[in-house]
Amino acid sequence: MNIELRRFFECDDIRQDFSYEFDAEDELFSSPVAVKGYVKNATGIVSVSAEAEFSVSTQCAKCAKDIRKKLNVAVDHFLIDELHDEDNDDYIVVDDLNLNLDELVLEDIYLSLPTRFLCKSDCKGLCPYCGIDLNEGNCDCKKPVDPRLAALQALLSDDE
Repeated sequence: MNIELRRFFECDDIRQDFSYEFDAEDELFSSPVAVKGYVKNATGIVSVSAEAEFSVSTQCAKCAKDIRKKLNVAVDHFLIDELHDEDNDDYIVVDDLNLNLDELVLEDIYLSLPTRFLCKSDCKGLCPYCGIDLNEGNCDCKKPVDPRLAALQALLSDDE
């Protein structure tokens, strides 16, 4: 969705609400991204504020089970038409006074996603030796001894 911002920069105390959906062309998303919010100019400060709601389908990073999670991401930015301090990342610069809201929302979504998804916060994962799901029970496989500690293991075995 593109929003023409000229009138927001020219008039104070103006607000435009929006509500729409778009398809994020990424296989991670299992639903369209629903965006609801507004653009406003309050006392000369132009801002965009929105809430993005979507679902992701992926695998648990520990046990590899398929999971689907519904997520919400807040999108809040101040907009300016020109930047005088080149080292300032607090504002979104819209040179042509046209805001591509889809790109801004997707950027905020990607920045807010966790580095890995888990099926549950205390997921035990898979046994690295036999591959059994440790959430469903313990495995009976014998763990290999670290070769650096094999001599100590031999001493313990001789004493018994």
